[in-house]
Amino acid sequence: MALIFTLLALTLFAQIEAFDLGQSTRCVPIPHQLSVCHDVGYSEMRLPNLLGHSSLEDEVIPHSENWRTLLQTGCHPQAQAFLCSLVAPVCLDTFIQPCRSLCVAVRDSCAPVLACHGHSWPEALDCDRFPAQEDMCLTPLPKHISNFPKGFPQPACQSCPSVEEMPSLKTVMDALCLNDFAVKAKLYRRRLPSAEPELEVEGKLEFIERGPLLPYSAAQLLQHWLLLNLRCAHELVRPGRAQLYLLTGRARADGTMTVTHFFPWLKKDAHIATAARKWKQHKC
Repeated sequence: MALIFTLLALTLFAQIEAFDLGQSTRCVPIPHQLSVCHDVGYSEMRLPNLLGHSSLEDEVIPHSENWRTLLQTGCHPQAQAFLCSLVAPVCLDTFIQPCRSLCVAVRDSCAPVLACHGHSWPEALDCDRFPAQEDMCLTPLPKHISNFPKGFPQPACQSCPSVEEMPSLKTVMDALCLNDFAVKAKLYRRRLPSAEPELEVEGKLEFIERGPLLPYSAAQLLQHWLLLNLRCAHELVRPGRAQLYLLTGRARADGTMTVTHFFPWLKKDAHIATAARKWKQHKC
């Protein structure tokens, strides 16, 4: 299960404290299987790495996979750089560690994602263990660049929305009246692990009620919501063929977005199609 990466992360970081920066290392090519550290700007890494891992097959590659789901949420623009500086440090004359400030920036953005999955930031990854000076370590970007425009609702960690198959026409109309937006979306959940996100919004969204959503960012927002609320999404979306849903939701006063209803849009269900057709002329 994808959420197991948060548990294994405790093991992933357990060896950092004991690692000797002065020990002998060797340079090796970054293997193809270490896909989370592709496109980082260099092709060779040092072993043992900053986690004390000396075996690519038995330690580096398996442990790096534990991070994939967290990275796919886009919780911080430098989360990959932070991870790979530990897992696959660049092959230079000396180790380039992440700066303490980078650790803090990634932790502050990504810890809420772990919290949504029921886990805390690993104590073994205490940011105080990294260097405070910023002349020989990996520094953070000048400012956090959000995936979404300023003022655009951000996906929220939440309890699972209600799911109702074959709802009555009144149930659907009430959901449309009580929420800020409603979209027709096709959601796909992969059966097997891959380099792509486990859950994906397939194709374009169709708006029943746009509300505060922006057409060019709504699909990305919904996919981010699925990855943030992964445990819930596992209950809502079956693996296999893409499925069609009507989703309703609200924009909260704190700037976050929640999903309130998942209606599976089945071909034999005429009530959802009727509600979508009548909505523009409907008075709540």
